[in-house]
This record gives sequence, structure tokens and C-alpha cells, in this order.
Amino acid sequence: MDTEKIIERLKFDENGLIPAVVADAESKKVLTLAYMNRESLKITLEKKLTCFYSRKRKSLWLKGETSGNYQHVIKVICDCDKDALLVLVKKDGPACHTGSDSCFNQEIFSETEGEEFSVAGLYKLLEGRKAEKKEGSYTTYLFEKGLDKILKKVGEECTEVIIAAKAQDKKETIYEIADLMYHVMVLMVQAGITIDDVMTELASRHVIDHKVKQEKMTK
Repeated sequence: MDTEKIIERLKFDENGLIPAVVADAESKKVLTLAYMNRESLKITLEKKLTCFYSRKRKSLWLKGETSGNYQHVIKVICDCDKDALLVLVKKDGPACHTGSDSCFNQEIFSETEGEEFSVAGLYKLLEGRKAEKKEGSYTTYLFEKGLDKILKKVGEECTEVIIAAKAQDKKETIYEIADLMYHVMVLMVQAGITIDDVMTELASRHVIDHKVKQEKMTK
């Protein structure tokens, strides 16, 4: 990869900077907005770790160098004018210096009607139900009953999926899989297992599978 040619295609402002929106490669959740100059972008591309330019300190900073919360770069995309970047990453920890998952966590306006659903959003809602019990909530009921009740529900939903699938009832199978996924996510929150934990495990299996295929092809 010729990083110099890539960088030369981009348009930096009068201060030699380009804004970089950093988002989670899996959930697409925006993590932070920072700035890069040519040098920090070169480091980002070569190390595959986000490196920014601090306008306040007038110096480069490699994200995670002191905190350990590195951001592993999966993809970098520029906008149509080539004067802004979208950096998709796999993060090792919180993106914000406050310890929050994202720097964007202070809501100033929300139009809930028609709000887009996401698995990450559901997980966050479940975390909220565990932290602040909402009266009358089924999710709260599960957390109050504890692990044994949650495990029982997961087992029941597994059976329902099998019955629906065996009957080759697609609509019912989808419904029961959704029920199972919900209860599994409740279990994840109860056990302190994050979506990233599961995605990391799946990704490791994909890498292993890819290596096995390559080995077979070379034999």
C-alpha cells in the first residue's frame, strides 16, 4: 500500500488537518470525531491503529497508547469532496476519555417515533433495565428472578425454535428465533458478556476457517 499516494489524494484544510469520524466497524456506532494531519494519517494507515493530531496540544497521539484502548483500523473511507474521513475500527475499550463507550453520549434532542432499531440499541436498553429496574417491565422481571429463570427461558425458546423449524413454518420460526435472541441477550447482560465479545469469537473462527481453506488449497 502506497500511503503517500493515498494521502496526496485527500484535501487538508489551511491548518493541514482533515476531520476523521471514527465508528465501530460492526455496530456502525459513531465513537468520536478527531483530526488527522498527514503524518498521523500515515501512521494510522501503516500501523492500522488510529493516530490523531491534537489541536490543543499541537502534537500527535496514538489512541490507546496510555490507556490501552487501541482502535484497530478495519477500513478508511473519504467523502465525495475528499476532505473528511470515516474510519471504521474494532476497539479494545471505551472510545471516550471519560470511560464512556462513545464520545457522543449527551442527548440534546430525540425523535423517538420511527427510531431505527439496532442490536446494539437493544443491548443498551437491556443494560438499562438491569441497572434501573422499571416497574412492570418483563425484562426487569427476568433480572429480578435471576440466572436460573433466564436460563430456563433460553431453554424454552430453544425448544420453540426447533418445533417451528421442524414444522417448516418460516414465519413462526422467525418469531421464535427473535424470542430466543432476546432471551440470549438478556443472559449476555446478566453474565457481563458484550456483543463485541461474541463478535470477536466469531471473527476468530472465521480467521481459522480461512486459514484451513488456504492450507487445503496448497496441498
